[in-house]
Amino acid sequence: MSEAFGLDIGGSAIKAASVDVSTGELTSTRQTVATPDPSTPEALVGVVHRLVAERGWTGPVGATFPAVIKHGIARTAANVDRSWIGTDVDGLFTRATNCPVTVLNDADAAGLAELRFGAARDAPGDVVVILTLGTGIGSALFVGGKLVPNTELGHLELAGRDAEKDAAASVKDRQHLTWSEWVPRVQRYLSHLEMLFTPDLFVLGGGVSKESDQWVPLLDLRTPVRPAELLNDAGIVGAALAAAQQCGG
Repeated sequence: MSEAFGLDIGGSAIKAASVDVSTGELTSTRQTVATPDPSTPEALVGVVHRLVAERGWTGPVGATFPAVIKHGIARTAANVDRSWIGTDVDGLFTRATNCPVTVLNDADAAGLAELRFGAARDAPGDVVVILTLGTGIGSALFVGGKLVPNTELGHLELAGRDAEKDAAASVKDRQHLTWSEWVPRVQRYLSHLEMLFTPDLFVLGGGVSKESDQWVPLLDLRTPVRPAELLNDAGIVGAALAAAQQCGG
């Protein structure tokens, strides 16, 4: 299987495109629409149906979702309506699109894309941690090339607080921190991850990865650090990869 359709569902926008899963390249123009407000299951399913139907797509579909996803069911809800908790997201999307749909956590999808086609494609060693520094901190952990799903490492407790409450990129913006003021927070967080996992590579994504030359050199870690490469396409590509793998591609 060489092609699958990817949906990247976020709290403010939904991005969609078909993907050549052998190269990671988009094979259609990326379409972006606003996430419904409120983002209830009924409203969101309608948008997903429209995006797939407008392309005349009938093959496998992958969809990221901002939640812990276990066996297709949302166990949390981050930046979407809380009525999603306990909902069979996979089943709803499959029925709405009449396509085989694979749903996974958004950070896990971005990690799959970076591991296969991006900054971690030639990663040394066995343990790779891929992080997205944005509104919060998303995480994808790979051991021997296999994803450990739903790690939610941004919620690790440091000094009595979720790590993302101090080290997310949104905190830098909200508190008007300089790079040199923000980096020590990221340093403490990454050093804690080093202690827990002894990784062979960190890949750091999110919007701040575009300015990695401003802050990554300020980090002092044993673990090599690389900025993410796929940027806004990572979720779409990772979702499509997951769908293709689920269908045997």
